[in-house]
Order: sequence, then structure tokens, then C-alpha cells
Amino acid sequence: MRAVVYDQFKGPIEVRDVPVPEVPTDGALIQVKAAGLCRSDWWGWQGHDKGIRLPHVPGHEFAGVVAEVGSGVYNWNTGDRVTAPFVNGCGDCEYCGAGQHQVCSYQTQPGFTHWGAFAEYVIVRNADINLVSLPDEMDFVTAASLGCRFATAYRAIYDQGSLKPGQSIVVMGCGGVGLAAILIAKAIGAEIVAVDIKDSKLHLAEKLGASHLINSAEEDYSPEAIEILLDGGAHVTLDALGAPDLVNLGIRSLRPQGVHVQVGLTEGLASEVAVNRLTGHELQIRGSHGMSARDYPRMLDLIASGACNPKTLVSGIISLEQSPRVLMRFGEAPPIGVGVIDMDM
Repeated sequence: MRAVVYDQFKGPIEVRDVPVPEVPTDGALIQVKAAGLCRSDWWGWQGHDKGIRLPHVPGHEFAGVVAEVGSGVYNWNTGDRVTAPFVNGCGDCEYCGAGQHQVCSYQTQPGFTHWGAFAEYVIVRNADINLVSLPDEMDFVTAASLGCRFATAYRAIYDQGSLKPGQSIVVMGCGGVGLAAILIAKAIGAEIVAVDIKDSKLHLAEKLGASHLINSAEEDYSPEAIEILLDGGAHVTLDALGAPDLVNLGIRSLRPQGVHVQVGLTEGLASEVAVNRLTGHELQIRGSHGMSARDYPRMLDLIASGACNPKTLVSGIISLEQSPRVLMRFGEAPPIGVGVIDMDM
């Protein structure tokens, strides 16, 4: 099969022929029809994920068709149109038992723990609990944009942030997750403040439903200003970037009993955390790490209702052959919105 491969971290990335992965007893072989390009794939190539074994095929957002199933798979058949979350549960640990596959103790992640979806085929382990059936009306490019950023934003907004109609949210960082969060918050009926350092991203945030825009490269991001702008502060703040200082800025921008949701990963520690404010205002800090396959139907129902369209986040569709160049430039020139590989191009 043709696949995107690198043999060393920060080394050359190329498309070449590699063997089709063997199908495990509990797994399914998926013919990839489309795959999302995410900054996490770039971080993997940089060597930040210690679980990656070389040579490696990246790619953790995808949609396609079941090509083959293992002898222990009972819920899926050849030809089924499917996608999967980027975190795949084991099905046996206490967290999977509670339906929280996204924090599974023995999770697998295509594109990290094993070869990923920048290829003609990808393996999904524990397929019975990790595959998601796609609606007939959803095209593969749209479906491929859901697996990491959109699903993560959905759970961060609905479950971890518990954002309600008429409430307010500050979204810090307007990359793929941040823009998806804005789209979802708009569907809920929230007042949205978008924060970024690039006007191009803020313009897209405005089109997607942001009520207020703050370019923090040109003006100070001030919790005091947020308190005035939102008449007492935000109900929810969401860090979609992963800068250490944003944790404290998020906390200080909340109204009493507000929730800061941390989605962005960071290598550093928050330089300051307003613990007294956290206590005195009964604030919460909650992490959010993807979403389990069992929760996909309600997200798909939201999309089917027409309240939000994730395809509006897709900013560029490229071929598999073009993807190495785009991936290598992610550190300096990430796409605005979501880039997707169309395997038919």
C-alpha cells in the first residue's frame, strides 16, 4: 500500500510502498478514504510522543470503509462506512467499563501507538467498541475532520464545560480545536469571545459565530476587560492552544462557579495559578481528551440537525502525495482551519 512514512524524528517524510498491516483478531482493516492533518501528527514527527516506533506512518483522523475484520469482530462487516475517535479503548479497564474510553488505561491511538491513516489502509483495534458508523449523507472528507479536533471540542463544550444557551465562553487559540469549539458554542446559542494572534484566524472565527474578537498580539488580553465585556466574566473558558500562561488567564477570566477547560497540550507548567480565586469563586479546571465512540451518535445528531456544519472548518483538501510537504511545514505554517487528505485525488 502507499503510505506517508518517516524513518527518523525530524527527518525526511516521503510517500512509499509498505506492507498492508495484519488484521488482529479483535481488529478491523479500514480502507482510508480521507484523513485529517493535525498538529499532533507534526508533534509526533518532532519526537514528542515517546510511544512512536520507527519507521512510522502518522495520521489519527480518518474515515473509510471496512475492508476486513478479525475473527473476533461481530458488529462490523466488509463495506461498512466508518470512522473512529483518535483514542481507542481496550474495552476491559475500569474506565472503559464506565464508557470513558477516551481515558482508557490501555488505549491505542492509530498514528501514535501503531501505524496511522496517512495510508491506503489503517488498523482499528478492539473494533467492536471503537468504530463509528457514518450516516449515508456524510461524505468522507467531512467525517475525517471529526476524529480529533471536532470531537474533542464537542466533548469539551458539552460535557466538560457544560456550556448552556445564553452563557458566555472565551476560546483561546483559533486553530482546529478552537474554531470547532466556536462552531459548536454558536450552535448552543452562547456568546463567544475568540482570542488569537492572527487576524486571518479571527476573521474565520467571526464567520463561524464569534461575537467578540481579541488579537492578543496587538492588544493586551485582560481578564478585567473580559469581566466588563461579559458583564461579570465568562461562564466557560477554553484553552485550545496549550500556552502555560493561558491556564491562569482562563481562571481569572471566569465569573463565580465558572469552568476552565484545558484542551491544548503544553510542555511547560503554568507560571501562576490563581488558587485563591479558584477557591473563593468556586471555580473548576477540567481537562478534555477526545471523546469515546459511544458518544458519537449525539454529536452526529447535532450535525444532522443542521445546527452546525463541520465541513465549514475544512480549509484545504490535498492528495496523499502532497501531504509530506504540508506536514513538515506545520510548525511554521499550519493551515487555517482543518486540512484533509482525499485518497481519491
